[in-house]
Amino acid sequence: MAIKTVIVEDETLFRQMLKMALTKVSGLKIVAECADGPSGVAACLQHRPDLLISDLHLPGKYGLEVIREVKAVQPELRVLVLTSQPDADLPAQLIAAGVHGFVDKTEPLDYVLQAIESVMKGGMYFATHVPPKSGVGGVVSPEALAVLRGLSEREIEVARLVSQGLTSKEVAVKLNLSVRTVEKHRANIMDKLGVREVASLVRLCVQAGIIAG
Repeated sequence: MAIKTVIVEDETLFRQMLKMALTKVSGLKIVAECADGPSGVAACLQHRPDLLISDLHLPGKYGLEVIREVKAVQPELRVLVLTSQPDADLPAQLIAAGVHGFVDKTEPLDYVLQAIESVMKGGMYFATHVPPKSGVGGVVSPEALAVLRGLSEREIEVARLVSQGLTSKEVAVKLNLSVRTVEKHRANIMDKLGVREVASLVRLCVQAGIIAG
């Protein structure tokens, strides 16, 4: 079954180029293309797409507002953000909104298509060249970036909640998981990041901007 896709992009030339490129992507079907936020929300509510590709700076309604409104109705929607103004705070903001990735619109189109393919397959794709948010001591380690790029979507959710002080039982209730599953996620997260205690996990999450310092 084709992956139904909605494009929300106000720059006509870029939107047309993207649409033309996506028509050649196997297994993907564009069901709507919109030039502003309100029509983007309406299109998503009407077509119930599997994938939303949206700019952030849109006429009528900011991109994150569009995403939040649609995700409230369709939480399983995959979302890729396009932006020409990436900054250090952006990854954490997007993850909090349920976004699965973002790319800089100034990059070659092949770069954008690579991100779309990754998100389509259930992965997460965050532009690696965006300057990370400084955390403890202003020093950002490679491990902190791995919090964003090396963990699965579910592991990021667990890491954020654990870093906020929730117990495994509380995390299990919040995410509707078994305590055993949460414990397994915790072990995998610690192993991937090379840390042994929650304090180190908190530090990495702060550095990566996943939680506030």
